[in-house]
Amino acid sequence: MTAKALSILRAAGAEDIGHPGGTLLAHLRRVSALLASWDARPALQSAGLCHAFYGTDGFPVALLDLGRRAELVEAIGVEAEALVYFYASCDRKASYQGLTESQGTFVDRFTGTRTRPSPAARRDFAELTAANELDIVDVSPEVRARYGADLLDLFTRWRPLLSESAWGHCRNVLGPADH
Repeated sequence: MTAKALSILRAAGAEDIGHPGGTLLAHLRRVSALLASWDARPALQSAGLCHAFYGTDGFPVALLDLGRRAELVEAIGVEAEALVYFYASCDRKASYQGLTESQGTFVDRFTGTRTRPSPAARRDFAELTAANELDIVDVSPEVRARYGADLLDLFTRWRPLLSESAWGHCRNVLGPADH
């Protein structure tokens, strides 16, 4: 985790925003640490730390306006910021279903643009999504009870995109209690 990224997160108020398991900053740090435990490359770990900067389809609180993307680029680099934007821009309803398909369409919720992401982009997105959702489920029994089965179904469909470490964590957190 870069000092610049943590500084910009604190300046944006991430320590003061409630989130399952404590604060948004605590969640972001856990997501980055989870990605690191899966041996994700540094850019993906940084994206995990900053994935909520522009809000998401499931968490509308934005820490930075999209017009200020250059500030995040300065803090975490071009590749990591592009991953943050890609993650934040996902129209989940329109994009999740076809994520594993090479011709699957990804819809940018900010612009309405439809693209066919590269296999690498789809893998990064799936891995970041898994880390984000698994952290929330891990710290919130209520969320796990409400969404755990749906998340297991989603990540089972996304299995071809997930690393062995991510898939193993999915099974450990979301699988049946006897596994």
